Amino acid sequence: MGRVALFVFGPILKVPCYGCPGSQITHRGISLTLAMKKIVFVYLCLCLFSCNEEIKPPNIILFFVDDLGWQDTSVPFWNVSTHFNQRYHTPNMERLAKEGMKFTQAYATSVCSPTRVSLMTGMNAARHRVTNWTLHKDKIKSMESNHGDLDFPMWNVNGITLDNSVKYAVHATSLPAILKKNGYTTIHIGKAHFGAIGTSAANPLNIGFDINIAGHAAGAPGSYYGLDNFGNNGDGSPKNIWSVPGLSEFHGKKINLTEALTRKSITVLDSVLKLDKPFFLYMSHYTVHTPLMADDRFFQKYLDVGIDTIEAQYASMIEGMDNSLGNLLDYLEKHNLEDKTAILFMSDNGGLSAVARGGDPHTHNKPLSSGKGSAREGGIREPMIVKWPGVVAPGSTSHDYLIIEDFYPTILSMAGITNYETVQHIDGQNFMPMLKKTGATLNSRILVWHYPNEWGPSGPGIGATSAIRKGDWKLIYYHLDQRFELFNLESDIGETKNLSKNNPNKLVELANDLTNYLISVDAQMPSYKNTVQKVPFPSKAL
Repeated sequence: MGRVALFVFGPILKVPCYGCPGSQITHRGISLTLAMKKIVFVYLCLCLFSCNEEIKPPNIILFFVDDLGWQDTSVPFWNVSTHFNQRYHTPNMERLAKEGMKFTQAYATSVCSPTRVSLMTGMNAARHRVTNWTLHKDKIKSMESNHGDLDFPMWNVNGITLDNSVKYAVHATSLPAILKKNGYTTIHIGKAHFGAIGTSAANPLNIGFDINIAGHAAGAPGSYYGLDNFGNNGDGSPKNIWSVPGLSEFHGKKINLTEALTRKSITVLDSVLKLDKPFFLYMSHYTVHTPLMADDRFFQKYLDVGIDTIEAQYASMIEGMDNSLGNLLDYLEKHNLEDKTAILFMSDNGGLSAVARGGDPHTHNKPLSSGKGSAREGGIREPMIVKWPGVVAPGSTSHDYLIIEDFYPTILSMAGITNYETVQHIDGQNFMPMLKKTGATLNSRILVWHYPNEWGPSGPGIGATSAIRKGDWKLIYYHLDQRFELFNLESDIGETKNLSKNNPNKLVELANDLTNYLISVDAQMPSYKNTVQKVPFPSKAL
């Protein structure tokens, strides 16, 4: 129901309709007749009903993809279309971008668990200390414990805890827990990776989700194929820690994991719609994480154009993900939910490039440098699109930058939830002004990445690092050798020219800003094995 027009002859009363901007009757200070009062009363009742209709919270879908790079799509997120954009076929991402807003400078962390914990807590990784990928309870990675030069801190290897009962875990009030408390049905489908094996957060139901399909501690699938039971034994029991739980109805069938998760999401939505409540769907695909396994629905077309087998597998997995997005968009249209649903599309870290890919390493995200695991742009800059009918202008683009922890306050704002309490400090900033194009920008803030860890592979920007972006400038600090890289991203998006020697003042400024932030959040640093001394903060290494 829209606004109600009320015509009153004679004395005019000015009555605001709260929540309905611009709705009012005018008053000249003359007493109203009883009949007029009745008319005004009816008007206010109708207006209240109208307002209630207008402010009904939207459904929210967060379509989250694993390891999808900035260039892994036919949607260009740069100022030109590249050969990667021409290689991949993602018509539904194109569709989403035409109907929503494309973000060219959206950031996550360089590996998966830190991003997912930041998403669920609104905290920067330096503060929540889940700085590497989680799996085994109470254990740091073997590549960290066996490092030749650095001793790594005992970071929060166990992920998230809601009740502060788990050691080496961040105590936080989760995003789905707040949404659930405020009337949302919260749905988790796909990859979780919020907590180590044997901890409560290994099961998404324990961090605020009402429904969990296929989510557990591990961050990769044992197999993408139903014929392989998604990595499970023939009787459905897990073969190893990578076996995808649930989905037994698809075991032994010729179906890809991406398609199976999509079918389950639609089945779940069919049930949830009967509740007549808004829903939050966290559609978290395992795709395109290793193992790279072809989606047979799309594989041959990439072989036919001469792409090598590994890269054809990768491209087919991307198209399978895109097909899933299209199925959900079609579902919303079919059930008249399109105008009632906000959709956010995002990836958890940069595209894989150091290992497992075809062709030359560290080149799969060009013009961006490097890839997953790196503090360079290829490891942290992500494809992002938001569609929200009636709020976000179709076919629009934002060049303002944001970071993954910003999703927490923004999604709550989208849901109309403003009065909430958390046990943790929220680092994220609400990017609703960017969505509404009100002219506000967040580009005066700093963005910080902190990785006092070891990932394993080598390459540009890979290793124990801290990094900061401030405006067009970005500084990377390497813990092992106390080395700095300074780049101007506006003129050098590929991070090819280290300007640290040419711009000493900017180097000092960013090193001080980075140091101050790390100290303020009590960030962890590794130590040198030969001296047992902690790696100094950036400003102390100048």
